[in-house]
This record gives sequence, C-alpha cells and structure tokens, in this order.
Amino acid sequence: MTEQTPWSLEEFEKNLRDMERFYHIKHPYHVMMHEGKLNKKQIQGWVANRYYYQINIPLKDAAIMANCPDRDTRAQWIQRIIDHDGAPGDMGGIEAWIQLGEAVGLSREEIISQQHVLPGVRFAVDAYVNFARQANWHEAASSSLTELFAPKIHQQRLDNWPEHYPWIDSRGFIYFQKRLSEARRDVEHGLRITLDWYKTREQQERMIDILKFKLDILWSMADAMHMAYIHDMPPYFTVET
Repeated sequence: MTEQTPWSLEEFEKNLRDMERFYHIKHPYHVMMHEGKLNKKQIQGWVANRYYYQINIPLKDAAIMANCPDRDTRAQWIQRIIDHDGAPGDMGGIEAWIQLGEAVGLSREEIISQQHVLPGVRFAVDAYVNFARQANWHEAASSSLTELFAPKIHQQRLDNWPEHYPWIDSRGFIYFQKRLSEARRDVEHGLRITLDWYKTREQQERMIDILKFKLDILWSMADAMHMAYIHDMPPYFTVET
C-alpha cells in the first residue's frame, strides 16, 4: 500500500479548523440558549453541570504536564492551570464560574456540592481526564484544540445573554470575558505543538480523530443536559423512589 502524502501545514490547519462543524455551539441546547429560549431552570442546569467540567480542566492540564518531559512546554502550559485555579490578585476561572452560578440564582454551596451534576456529564468529563492521563502528552495537549472554536461561543454569550436573560447579574459574565483572551493565547501554543508534531498523513488523521473525540465529549455533555432539562427526562426518571 502506498503511503498517503502528508497534508501541508496549511491543509492540516484547515482540516483542524473545519472540525468546527461538530462543535457544541451547534447543539440544540446551545442553539436554544443563544436564541433566548431557555428558562431559568435550564440555564441553571447548564451552569451547574459545566462547573464539573471547569474544576476538571486543571486536573487534565496537570496530567498533561506530568507526562511532558519538555521544560519549555511545561513552563507555558502551567499558565492554563493558573488561569482556572487562580493566583494572588487573580481569582481564576473556577471562582469566576462559581460567580456565574450565583448570578443565575444558584448558591455557592449548591454549585460546589455538585448535587446537580448529571451522570452523563460526569462520565464524559471523567473520560476526558482519563484520556489526558493515559495518552502521549502531545495527543493530550492537542485534544485541547477545541479552543480554536471557543472565542466565538464566549462572544455569543456576551452579546446575547444581557438581552435574552436580563435577570442574570452581569457580574457573572467575567468568566466569558476572561476566556476570550486566554483561549486565543492557548490556541496559539496548542496549534504550534500540533502542527510541529504530526508529520505523516497517518499521524495527521489520528489528530483529527483526537479532536473529534474531544468534540464528542462536549456534545455528549450537552446531550445529557438536553435530555434532563428540555425533555424533562433526568436520569432514573422512570424509577420510583
């Protein structure tokens, strides 16, 4: 069998960016969110469940660093952990997300307790963290490239939520504002790692599969929330208690 010709760097990057068609911005739950069609309970459910994703991002990034022997990469990657966990003078993304939860009417204790986290969301997020722990660090780092598509979804929320959901305290939007610049910076680093590492066509196609896996994670989380909060079919809804 003749080995396929590798994509050029431009073709490879274009094929990565074309995966945006699977981004969860197109999921019905997010479409309804951006069109102002979700009620308060549905917004709260989304925020409460995404909190579990937020608190696991630093664990995912720490796993990548633990497997990475390259000092320069670790020196840059550690900023992602600081972005979420915070540092003196910077409350960090997790605290900003808790404030978003409070802005939509949840208590701090309610959010942190994870009492609203759906099994499907927990399963999907745990699968992502486990992948980061077990995979080659290049592959785990590259899986973060869904950040290519993140600024658009954050900007949508900043543009649409004040109009559609005026009951949400605007101080809760700090997380989205922070991530606009952070995600663009992270994309630059992650894309450089990816374009440098995957050289053969087989490796490049493997990277497309890895990116699709991460997109599947995000889509599956939205599926679980859609079932629970849109169709009113939460886990075990047929079970008598």
